Amino acid sequence: MRSRHLLLELAGAAHFELPGNVRHLDPGEAIFEAMLRGWRTQQHSRQLREDTIAGRDKYVRRLHRFTNQYPWEWGPASLEDFTSSEFRSKQLAKSTIRGMHNAIGLFCEYITDIRYDWVVICQETFDATPVQICTEMNTLPHGSDYEGDPERRPFTRRELQDFFDYIDDQYLKVRKLGRKGALALLRDSTLFKSVLAWGLRRREVSLLSMCDLRSNAAIPAYGNYGALHVRYGKSVKGGPPKRRVVFSVPPFEWAIEALKYYCEEVRPLFNPGNHPAVFISERASFLSYNWIDERFQIFRSGAGLPADLDLHCLRHSYVTYLAEENVDALFIQNQVGHEWAATTGIYTHVSRDFKLSKVKELYDNLYGEHE
Repeated sequence: MRSRHLLLELAGAAHFELPGNVRHLDPGEAIFEAMLRGWRTQQHSRQLREDTIAGRDKYVRRLHRFTNQYPWEWGPASLEDFTSSEFRSKQLAKSTIRGMHNAIGLFCEYITDIRYDWVVICQETFDATPVQICTEMNTLPHGSDYEGDPERRPFTRRELQDFFDYIDDQYLKVRKLGRKGALALLRDSTLFKSVLAWGLRRREVSLLSMCDLRSNAAIPAYGNYGALHVRYGKSVKGGPPKRRVVFSVPPFEWAIEALKYYCEEVRPLFNPGNHPAVFISERASFLSYNWIDERFQIFRSGAGLPADLDLHCLRHSYVTYLAEENVDALFIQNQVGHEWAATTGIYTHVSRDFKLSKVKELYDNLYGEHE
């Protein structure tokens, strides 16, 4: 019999998920599903997001299907075989594999914690107990805060000019012909200029609201466009979106003027009513992520730019541009919302000319400009 002192009032405890005096036709499946329900409840009690919980559940179920075994039958080799199979068949990114290992490790941590009573239930029912199958020996170590595609790079200045010139040319053509779509082109041009000028992620620019436009007392000339309050930044470990304030900076004054013109002259023509979106759709709603991606790809292709440039490359360009302007590294890190300085360093791709000028500057400081 289970010790009564183990039956604690913890969210996700076994006795909440398995009613007493019930005989299951398939006890293995019943207890496995009860474990997953309990784990879900435990994560909800910690205020984790639903999509985070669902993603973790997916990995645990995938391991179950691969091994055709239940958690109390798993061992470290189960994870190793599963990881090898997933990598061979799907060529998963390192960050995806790490997320998979993290999810399975957290699940094993939950079902092996005696406070939740799953160990006792498995011992009584199956004469076996679950163990932690994720160890330092068979999980991917965390070597860097950023493990994205190494081919991702910033736009060159020529590419940026070509990209925005193409959108502006399309606007002028559509307007001259009197066709529909001129307002949308102005909106889209301003959206992509904002991604560049404030170093925003796709979700951050999509969900930007009019109330997020802020003044900066240090530069009153920028009016209500001196800063952006980013309320939907990238979350950490299933937590809520991180917030930050991104200050408008002088190198991008042209984009500040573009945003001001759009918000005050163009946006009202979309008849937004009370909808808060800065970049509003023709149906008075936030622009979808897919729409933003599709529009970016259309303009990139029309400008004749390489396919390896994606929307996020504009964010890389922002970091690189500020680095080349000798802006303080900590300021750049805070502007883009990176938790670690190492991530900002990876985003920085200074140009060859900039590097050469710095090398020459160091040489001149040591030996003088003239030998």
